[in-house]
This record gives sequence, C-alpha cells and structure tokens, in this order.
Amino acid sequence: MKEIYSTTVPLRWGDMDQIGHVNNTVYFRCFEQARVEWIDLLPAAIDNNPAYVVIVHTECSFLKELKAPGTVEIKVFAGEVGRSSLVQRYEMRRTDAPDVLVATGSAKMVWVSPDTGRSTPIPDRFKNTLVVG
Repeated sequence: MKEIYSTTVPLRWGDMDQIGHVNNTVYFRCFEQARVEWIDLLPAAIDNNPAYVVIVHTECSFLKELKAPGTVEIKVFAGEVGRSSLVQRYEMRRTDAPDVLVATGSAKMVWVSPDTGRSTPIPDRFKNTLVVG
C-alpha cells in the first residue's frame, strides 16, 4: 500500500467516555479528519471536476485503549482503487508511542457527480496521487 497522507489529531478530555478512555466514535472522527484534510489538498479547481465523495463503508479495529490528553498520528494509505471508488486504509498511533499501533481502519469512498447524483470516475487530481511509482 502507498502512504498518501499523514496528520496528527489532539485527543481532548471531552473525547473520553464514562469509563475514562477515548470513546470509539472518536477513532472514526480521527480517520475522517485525515480523509477530509487529504481531500482538501486537492481542490476541484485543479482539474475543474466538482465530483464529491461519499462514504459507503467504514470500519475500525480497536487494538489499544486510548486516554486523553495526547496526540495521535493518522497515516492514510491508498488501498483498492476502482473506477469511481477508493478504499483508504488508516493506521493510528500515539505520537508519544509511535511504535504502538492503536487502531487500524478503512473507508470505501465513492466519487459522485453533483449533476446526476450517481457515481463518476475518480477525478484526475486524486487518481494521479494514487499511482504507485
């Protein structure tokens, strides 16, 4: 798999649940943050293609408990690429323990035409970043 992006996300006190660990929904929000940042790097003006992304499937494997405060690094990898879809894979690690994998996840993204509301080929601006080389 090709790494296509990496970012850090702070863990906040309010991210914890009544048990005292980071709530499972926060893991998905961290993956979402990395995904949105990657998409924002490649605005529609680059190839004049207004197609947008919808998520059709997402999952997470929770490997280690997280507690706040702290910061996690999310690495984003290009997985399977289809005509109109991309599976992004994620790895999450605390920045103060970078050798410990905390969670893995994925999201299947499908590009949609705003004109038709139907799937459309992946815009060139994204496809060009997915080429392994």
